[in-house]
Amino acid sequence: MRITLPLIALVAMCTAPVSAQQSTYHVVARIPLPGEGGWDYLTVDTAAHRLYVSRGTHVTVVDLDKDSIVGDIPNTLGVHGIALVRDLGRGYTSNGRDSTVTVFDLKTLAPVTSIKVTGRNPDAITYEPVSQRVFTFNGGSGNTTVIDPRTGVVVGTTDLGGAPEFAVADGRGRIYVNIEDKSEVAALDARTLTVQKRWSLAPCEAPSGLAIDRAQRRLFSVCSNGVMAVSDADSGRVLATLPIGAGVDGAAFDPATRLAFSSNGEGTLTVVREQSPDTFKVVATVPTQRGGRTVALDERTHRIYTVAAQFGQPPAPTADRPRPRPPIIPGSVVLVVLER
Repeated sequence: MRITLPLIALVAMCTAPVSAQQSTYHVVARIPLPGEGGWDYLTVDTAAHRLYVSRGTHVTVVDLDKDSIVGDIPNTLGVHGIALVRDLGRGYTSNGRDSTVTVFDLKTLAPVTSIKVTGRNPDAITYEPVSQRVFTFNGGSGNTTVIDPRTGVVVGTTDLGGAPEFAVADGRGRIYVNIEDKSEVAALDARTLTVQKRWSLAPCEAPSGLAIDRAQRRLFSVCSNGVMAVSDADSGRVLATLPIGAGVDGAAFDPATRLAFSSNGEGTLTVVREQSPDTFKVVATVPTQRGGRTVALDERTHRIYTVAAQFGQPPAPTADRPRPRPPIIPGSVVLVVLER
């Protein structure tokens, strides 16, 4: 996943209004996020009631009970994602700019060590509980680096056959990852480190965010051409495609409510209801804030989190930058909180 910088252009919102009967999600708070930088993945620690927000060169940590900043992890250059290994009391950040993983203490947030990955630009990062390994998905080299978190040693590298984006573990020893440049999903065996299966998500193009319903074995891929593709995690069959907003980069699924979410950088949250294992319906389009393209769900409270900002006017186009991005207005980055 690309570090979220200002959007190239503001996309006009032409989605359906929120239906009060179908969803009562709404913005309840905006928490200022100090420091410089854009943003990318957000990770909720439900046990510690914390949220980790990647900020380009550092990670901001939020207390979800108090809605306040409790710490910051510095020197994570080009950070994309954060993975947690609670049994070891350790967290792991994927640092795209220097192709490293920063290991930090979950209690103190102090950095412990740094691990060099076997690829370029580690993007998504996840912990797989069956193999008890940490996986980085390296967008610049199209592979995954496998780390034993107990030793900090790299124990394997697997070619993924394309540029990986977000990844999710199914709790049974498999990891699923969107392959952005091929518009595919790849299914990786976390124990043998082999790609067991891959399938097309057509008509989805350039999938980024990915969420999973582990009970029903359903995958929710959100795509740059304004669709969410729902596929069967075992057969690979695409079961449904649903309209979502523009500028998407994140997805989430709440197993308690059977709602899937697409966080759209245009400034909306698309809410999809899983009516049955094979039937899905868009039930709401909720206003958030421009730039809110990544997302995290707290399964404990069912709150939704995204990050957004205010933007200035883009600079004049040049030969090197024909479509310049508008700058973030300093001090305007906020954590947007939604609840039912």
